[in-house]
Amino acid sequence: MKKVFASDFDGTLYFYKAPDPDKLPAANVAKIREYQEAGHLFGLCTGRQVGGLTPFITGFVEPDFCITSSGANIVDRSFKEIFKRGVDRDVADVLVREFVPKGYRMTLDVEGEICVFAEMDYPGKYYVITGVDDAPEGRIHQVSIHTESLEDAAAKARWINDNFGESVEAFQNVIEIDIAPKGCSKGKGVEILRRHFGDCRLYGIGDSINDLPLIRAADVSYTFPYAPKEVQEAADFVVPTIVEALDHSMNEQI
Repeated sequence: MKKVFASDFDGTLYFYKAPDPDKLPAANVAKIREYQEAGHLFGLCTGRQVGGLTPFITGFVEPDFCITSSGANIVDRSFKEIFKRGVDRDVADVLVREFVPKGYRMTLDVEGEICVFAEMDYPGKYYVITGVDDAPEGRIHQVSIHTESLEDAAAKARWINDNFGESVEAFQNVIEIDIAPKGCSKGKGVEILRRHFGDCRLYGIGDSINDLPLIRAADVSYTFPYAPKEVQEAADFVVPTIVEALDHSMNEQI
């Protein structure tokens, strides 16, 4: 039976507020490589777009799969399609018109590419757009909104689910809101991986509320002491870092 380990990115593997080179700790990278060299599969399960990952992992981590945009865009190690879904463009347009004029920073994932509404300090490729009409062609896998507080993120996520819940689902990710097509989540992404890889034991790790679907869908799940209480209660193990979780997975007898 294969061992498949799905990891959240921000706050789990990568720490964007830390100084370089501690953003992507060397111990994490070394343990991932050890895990893969032992014959197991390691991948990412994130609200980020494909284009939001590659500038930070290239040359360090080579995932066997990436569940991106909260499960709406899943690719293999060569970034080829495993599963793709899109947000209805009309719904995306309504959300953009609702939040951009109020000063909220928004991002669209269009076929794995980053689309924003103002220039930003970012090391990778991105598009600056004025609305959905001038976004690149293709599926909008996810709409993301940056808020200024946990309370605002929670309230806005509830409002989106109350008003557009028939076609999308909004997940609170600390002070971010990730809006994916209805039926997509990190947990659904894990279910798709099970079908894709066949007989496997699936491990999952994450640090935030939007990781709950992943944690609940995994056979064995992990989180951290700094995760919200709800996340700690849902996980099987609370560990100091991802290193300990990978060690546990490698050593578990199945």
